[in-house]
Amino acid sequence: MLKVAVFGARGRMGQEVVGAVEGAADLELVAAVDSGDDRGAVEQADVVVDFTTPDAVMSNISWCIDHGLDVVVGTTGFTPVRLDEVRELLDAKPGSNVLIAPNFSIAAVLMMHFATKAAPFFESVEVIELHHPRKVDAPSGTAASTARAIAAARADAGSPPMPDATTLEEDGARGASIDGVHVHSVRLQGLFAHQEVVLGNPGEMLTIRDDSFQRSSYMPGVLAAVRAVGDRPGLTVGINSLLGIGED
Repeated sequence: MLKVAVFGARGRMGQEVVGAVEGAADLELVAAVDSGDDRGAVEQADVVVDFTTPDAVMSNISWCIDHGLDVVVGTTGFTPVRLDEVRELLDAKPGSNVLIAPNFSIAAVLMMHFATKAAPFFESVEVIELHHPRKVDAPSGTAASTARAIAAARADAGSPPMPDATTLEEDGARGASIDGVHVHSVRLQGLFAHQEVVLGNPGEMLTIRDDSFQRSSYMPGVLAAVRAVGDRPGLTVGINSLLGIGED
């Protein structure tokens, strides 16, 4: 039995993870803690799952590395700079493995993969992400990661700059620009988690869209990461390689 602890256990995603771990025959929940709780029980875990907040997650990762625990992180807000900070923590104290994923939805990961493959074949690419109004970050981590991957794929292919004649713009009308890819965020009551990548050429358009309607959609990816992180030294970003669609 793989022993699992959960940080952020009273949050919406944390509660879902707790239930998924308890329902898995090969996993044992040994600790479910939240802000202000004693971390002591977590020390008996093999793997810790973190779904907390961007303000708390780095401290949690550091604590787990100090205690030799593997960590699966679904908390948002990881920039390239933050990922480098995690690598430095791991280098300073080897022995733990960390897997950080911007999205654990298998459909979302495939959407990102397909969009990255398609991007070099189109003159224009933009990302639109739509979430419930309680989400604290914009754009989402998934959208930011998608934009960076699209930009890298286009750069590797030698794609020219995307056409855009905009010279007059209300602040934010063209969305955020991440590595030259425009990303638009919608926060709307009634939504959960949705993203589409729109790609255009003269006379044609391709839309690649993922829709998650409830938190249970993330659990197969989370549990796959929990089972795999112990065999993946250092830092792994994303669950692509768990799905056999490329190294992270």
